[in-house]
Amino acid sequence: MPTTFQSLQCPVQSTGTIDSMVAILVQAILSAQCAISPLEYWPPDYADKALTQGLNDYDFVVIGAGSAGSVMASRLSENPDWKVLVLEAGNNPPQESEPPSLMFSIAHTNFSWNYFTEPSDKACLAFKNNQCYWPRGKMVGGSSGMNAMLYVRGNKQDFDSWLEDGNVGWGWSDVLPYFEKSVRPVGNDTHPQGYVTVNEFGAFDEDIKQVIQNAAAEIGLPTEREVNENSEVSYTRLYGTVKNGHRMSTGKAHLGKVSGRPNLHVIKNAHVSKLNFDKSGRNVESVSFLLRGTNELTVSAKKEFILSAGAINSPKVLMLSGVGPSQDLQRLQIPVIHDLPVGHNLQDHVIVPVVFQIQENTAVPLSGQDQLDNIYNYLIHSNGYLSSHGLISLTGFINTDPNDFSPYPDIETHNLLTRRENHESLQLTLDSLVFKDDIANYLQQVVNTSHLLMIFTSLSHPKSIGQIKLSSANFQDDPKLYANYLTHEDDIQTLIRAMHHHMDMESTKSFVSNNAHILHIPIEECDKYEFKTDDYWRCYIKYFSTTLYHQTGTVKMGADEDPSACVSTRLRLRGVDNLRVVDASIMPREPSANTNAPTIMIGERGADFIKQDWSGVCEA
Repeated sequence: MPTTFQSLQCPVQSTGTIDSMVAILVQAILSAQCAISPLEYWPPDYADKALTQGLNDYDFVVIGAGSAGSVMASRLSENPDWKVLVLEAGNNPPQESEPPSLMFSIAHTNFSWNYFTEPSDKACLAFKNNQCYWPRGKMVGGSSGMNAMLYVRGNKQDFDSWLEDGNVGWGWSDVLPYFEKSVRPVGNDTHPQGYVTVNEFGAFDEDIKQVIQNAAAEIGLPTEREVNENSEVSYTRLYGTVKNGHRMSTGKAHLGKVSGRPNLHVIKNAHVSKLNFDKSGRNVESVSFLLRGTNELTVSAKKEFILSAGAINSPKVLMLSGVGPSQDLQRLQIPVIHDLPVGHNLQDHVIVPVVFQIQENTAVPLSGQDQLDNIYNYLIHSNGYLSSHGLISLTGFINTDPNDFSPYPDIETHNLLTRRENHESLQLTLDSLVFKDDIANYLQQVVNTSHLLMIFTSLSHPKSIGQIKLSSANFQDDPKLYANYLTHEDDIQTLIRAMHHHMDMESTKSFVSNNAHILHIPIEECDKYEFKTDDYWRCYIKYFSTTLYHQTGTVKMGADEDPSACVSTRLRLRGVDNLRVVDASIMPREPSANTNAPTIMIGERGADFIKQDWSGVCEA
């Protein structure tokens, strides 16, 4: 299919009727493009009024309109007597945020914080500069505007382990009502108070899906769970935050839906630079931010400030404000307000993509007409291939430990299919992950003759712990991200067992009959070892390890006696009376699933804490 078009001169003239019909069609398509993401989806920008009328009299200031921040602002503004302001560093999401299949297209744009980890010799070696790319959403909705939209709560044991560590009120029975509160499935009136819409993704690539499910059944994995919300061992489909072929981020589902409330204001392109504490350090007096890159403003809150900038930016804001490891802050000549382990306890679901080559020389590619139909169907009808991301929602929750017979997974897999000759789609993925050119070029050669199934193999419970540090005292400089992937031997051993799982799948009748086999990608260092031996896999894992975009834990929640904790179990920053941190950074341990649903739950829980503390009302 051509990627550029030139003005065409037809050899036979039209009397005008056909010209008019084509003009109507073109106008309809252009109008449909605008309707992909109309302005009414999003809250209006209060920035102009802030510049002309000033800012005062807010009860709550929420920093960040992401997965948790949008929920916080929406829920707090339910009280008409409370005035709420949201500061968001980005703008409305781009049109590409809407079609699920284009989720990789927002990477490396101005709608993302385009972070890179520090170079490593233990991980990320297949990627440019030996760095992993960590994009985070810089827009209304935050990372829920560019993630894979998968909605899964995590396992009961995940949250019971939080409780066992002293996080009172965060066991499974405590958080379950907030998961249920946060969503309202279409056509289901049992959860009328929820905003986030959760549905099944459109069914596409069903031929390859059946190959995978048949193989899983052959090796004894449950496949009868049609939809799995709680990450129990199985191969299953996951729900997603989608509706009628469109993404339903919290920015749309919460802020957009309630933007008519007069007590809720949202300022976009507001990059927070610092929290300003009083002399005692017990209270935040105001927040400083740079509006549209030129205007320096401050705003105060009569009741509380809520920091919901995410697992990277929340610790960054705190450290810039003098809250963090004293030695690190002193090195940058930042006055220390509170000496806390902010930026420590960084956890992430490291993934290792394993590529299967399927149906070599027999795979049927999509035609150019198919691709044109897909575009038309999405623009006009919001359906078709662009309305889904294919096999990604088909998820494997796998327990690779032969001595553990529990339904508690240590590996999670997602399947990304690129059909034969679909070079544009493959390149979008390769560019997003920032593969080195030699690897990207090799995969592009293989897709000439085969389908490619890239299985993202994720470590459910990483033991390797990283850290975030400031690179300077300038808020516009990116922080230093030390992922520390694969620094704990147990993580490597679990991933090697995961490779054995893939080899078991490769040996099934289902895979063999479809000529589906693990692709050997030339890596000079790894090719010193016999292909698919443990030594080979250890080397391969070192090269291909990267992120599943699930950074958590950097402003850890914990009991009062926990020296590694930064916030209380009611999410108050330790030593501060009027600041809470409410986002994925507070997770003490990473749950065994995609983190968006738990982050939304944290937003619901945090809003309820504030309602209890300020009005005695419990909304759960």
